[in-house]
Amino acid sequence: MKTHTTTQRIAIVTGGGSGIGLAIAEKFVQASILTIIIGRDQKKLGAAQKQLGDLCEPVCQDLDDLAAIPGLIDQLVHRHGHIDILVNNAGINMKKEFTDVTDEDFERILHTNLRSVFTVSREVVRTMLPRGKGHIINISSMAAQYGIPKVIAYTASKSAVEGMTKAMAVELSPKGILVNCIAPGFIATDMSSKALDGDAERKQKVFSRTPMGRLGDPGDIGDAALFLASEQAKYVTGVILPVDGGNSVGF
Repeated sequence: MKTHTTTQRIAIVTGGGSGIGLAIAEKFVQASILTIIIGRDQKKLGAAQKQLGDLCEPVCQDLDDLAAIPGLIDQLVHRHGHIDILVNNAGINMKKEFTDVTDEDFERILHTNLRSVFTVSREVVRTMLPRGKGHIINISSMAAQYGIPKVIAYTASKSAVEGMTKAMAVELSPKGILVNCIAPGFIATDMSSKALDGDAERKQKVFSRTPMGRLGDPGDIGDAALFLASEQAKYVTGVILPVDGGNSVGF
């Protein structure tokens, strides 16, 4: 069992093995926060751990298995004593015409992007309440800021995450737990290149309505998450923070 000084901050980043999650984990590790990255791809987690070093602890777990989550969080708290920060970043997308989306498709996206976020948050909050402090950061999307075609289930899930952020903030902030959300714009990751590279029209639209005229860097989301988890943000809760080069207000 690892032991840490009581001042060692401990973070969990779901989907921390690649993309935005990895960038958030990297910023946390650079700030000397011990960061537990949870994902379902052992290879990606191993590579991330190698890149980030001793302050990164990989945990291979499929968060779609809701029944396993309480035991997982118990185990992590037993090992580390406490959790200071939770970043709910794990998520999946699916691009399909509205009428082609099956009930199973819709349910699958909601299960991963919403239900597991709730269950992980509930279990982590239970461990934060006795300490009277903690930070929860949810990751949303431009899909919740305005309508995007062909991602109905993803949009529904991310809109729900934003609503849940506000409800959690109102209920938990009086107890010392601050809850915020980051809505990334179009960030240069594998997930976005999959969505944009084969779709010239969508790519053109993204650039034309982003005032800064370029994709964001995963590290931009990492910086925002580090800020929201810091003392500098001690009077910030219930906020949906677009980090998007102006995309959400672009015309």
